[in-house]
Amino acid sequence: MKKTIITMLIALVAIMANAETYSYLKFTKTNGSTVTYSVEGLKLTYDNTNVTVTNVDGTATIALAEVKDMYFSKEAGGGSSYIIGDVNKDGTVSIADVSALIDYLLGGDASEIDLEAANVNGDNDVTIADVSTLIDMLLVSD
Repeated sequence: MKKTIITMLIALVAIMANAETYSYLKFTKTNGSTVTYSVEGLKLTYDNTNVTVTNVDGTATIALAEVKDMYFSKEAGGGSSYIIGDVNKDGTVSIADVSALIDYLLGGDASEIDLEAANVNGDNDVTIADVSTLIDMLLVSD
């Protein structure tokens, strides 16, 4: 029942918000972190357990059970927000993020990267699958 209510609320917020005047869609997770997505080419789809966000940067999936809040914003920053795929924390998603993620997976220092942003495929585990998803994101955005 909770998932159905969350799904309906997400749909209602998306319908009621005038996304044309906002640049970002943000999700606040139950752990307090905030995930930020550009609204350029934004498409939301959901099922009983996940919401999938597709935009010009690619596709990411968030478990509905992890969603505390969703809202549109004019600014990307604020709080503990991050951009999916911005592994090296420079504010953009690029091949440098792929390199940083691979370095981390090969035994690099986790303090050098954003582990939440590195969880590109949304499965809550940073693995080589995230590298593959990140590369796909970059290929789609070109």
